[in-house]
Amino acid sequence: MSTPPSARPTGPSSRPRSTDHRSGFACFVGRPNAGKSTLTNALVGEKIAITSSKPQTTRHAIRGIVHREDAQLVLIDTPGLHRPRTLLGERLNSVVRETWAEVDVIGFCIPADQSVGPGDRFIAKELAAVSKTPKVAIVTKTDVAAPDVVGSRLLEVARLGDELGIDWAQVVPVSARAGDQVDLLADLLVELLPVGPALYPDGELTDEPELIMVAELIREAALEGVRDELPHSIAVVVDEMLWREGRREDDPLLDIHAGLYVERDSQKSIIIGHKGSRLRDIGIAARRQIEVMLGTRVHLDLQVKVAKDWQRDPRELRKLGF
Repeated sequence: MSTPPSARPTGPSSRPRSTDHRSGFACFVGRPNAGKSTLTNALVGEKIAITSSKPQTTRHAIRGIVHREDAQLVLIDTPGLHRPRTLLGERLNSVVRETWAEVDVIGFCIPADQSVGPGDRFIAKELAAVSKTPKVAIVTKTDVAAPDVVGSRLLEVARLGDELGIDWAQVVPVSARAGDQVDLLADLLVELLPVGPALYPDGELTDEPELIMVAELIREAALEGVRDELPHSIAVVVDEMLWREGRREDDPLLDIHAGLYVERDSQKSIIIGHKGSRLRDIGIAARRQIEVMLGTRVHLDLQVKVAKDWQRDPRELRKLGF
């Protein structure tokens, strides 16, 4: 399969062409909070997708690159597919469907600690219509389920495939957090890729722009500990990233100015917290992660703003990058 136009890299790769070398794209799909982002990070070996216990954490297709001697596997972590209640939800579902129409392999993620439910069936029915792309069923989070429960889930997934006419290329249990069978999953995905040269340069782990990754780390910090209805209302836009002038070369400081958007004034108060305590905690947590990612000291300035009902407003969605 040819490289998806939206994902086509630039710049030469230093890997030699080989008739045995495989390269291509695989995407992880599943309902919200099925472990897709954690699995992507585990396979890549570094954090390139934010994670949270809150569903629908991922809001766009994030590419992570796995480099091997025999292959280059480009993983696309997608938003959780769900029945949308807002314009944002409809757009996120469109991202998922556009992605799996372009990839070489689809990984369908189902958590081991939860029975196959209506959300899984909804996705599986849609996958059944994507007839030509091989599909791997991945039972995730096996570290939080007893072995007999994992076995039951594997049987459920196999039966689901039989029921809907999906011929799973593989059915594999994994634990991204414990590292169980992550390498095996990589091997299985690579076997399903076409033969071809590397698509990205050695050492490149993602093609996400730094501005987007910084915004995602801020949003991840903001998601922690908030009420159930609030996560969907949070969006982050990085307005500016500039090196502080007048600093010594051996002591640089990066100034980052970002807006943290919610939909109502009451939500703004929750994010700011008593005397700014919650916003301060968000800033500290986000800054630590950003400094690790960028490898430099950071001054993070966060401003909380209200964009009324932005999830339903096409104009606001465009402003916020959706």
